[in-house]
Amino acid sequence: MTTLIIGGSGFLGTELLRQARAAGHTTAATYATKPGSAPQAKWHSLDLTKASHLDEVIAEVRPRLVINVSSSKDDWRVTAQGPIRIAMAAARHGSRFIHVSSDAVFSGAHVQYDESSLPDPLTPYGAAKAAAETGVLTVYPEAAVARTSLIIGHGRSVHERVVHELAAGAEGALYTDDVRCPVYVEDLAAALLELAQSDATGIQHLAGADAVSRHELGTLIARRDGLDPSRLRAGLRAQSTLPGALDVRLDSRATQAKLRTTLRGARQFCTEPHTTSQATDPR
Repeated sequence: MTTLIIGGSGFLGTELLRQARAAGHTTAATYATKPGSAPQAKWHSLDLTKASHLDEVIAEVRPRLVINVSSSKDDWRVTAQGPIRIAMAAARHGSRFIHVSSDAVFSGAHVQYDESSLPDPLTPYGAAKAAAETGVLTVYPEAAVARTSLIIGHGRSVHERVVHELAAGAEGALYTDDVRCPVYVEDLAAALLELAQSDATGIQHLAGADAVSRHELGTLIARRDGLDPSRLRAGLRAQSTLPGALDVRLDSRATQAKLRTTLRGARQFCTEPHTTSQATDPR
């Protein structure tokens, strides 16, 4: 199988390429500024604001599977319109398409959100992600849209770097009222590749099993990494100027029931020895 990862040079994209290659895929990936470090992937520069450029890449790669993990914060042309262009191109070429979305599409007004919940974003980024979801499924109903939450690695994510900086004495705090369902990057990549091999369409949720605050997550990471958790100052996001939802908990049980890959919670993946997730062989 030939698999194309749009946004392959990023954190999740790198892990997807690693697992796809391990499963025997021929892999290709795109980048916006510079190629990633994944070995044996064929890299393509891609400007998602140009539909003709996208068609050229897909026509050259001829992928059976396209997974989009690209994003550019609240840049509407990339984050909202880009995925729709990818969906249209994938549909024209008969490729299976998985688009990765975010819990930022929700306001937190209802706290618990399952796959049937309708987006009600608070931020421009959330609005762009919500628009992409609607657009992708309008132009390519056979596609799947996978919402996820904070993505954690083994020291490689933004949140983990922040925890290390705060433990070293940097200014700032981790919020006790900012709650999400973090997912381990290896679990997420494995679940996406498994989902791609299924006949699932529409909205899917791929978040971790535990709802934890950013401060609790930071404490778990600090203990895992041998840092002093007492050095992590606690704060309230509600008292900050940071926009966005406070408490958003993705309910992933319906999607998890379709998968063999277990989406572990932060309390589990931060305390277990580092192991590579076992995915379904997606060939």
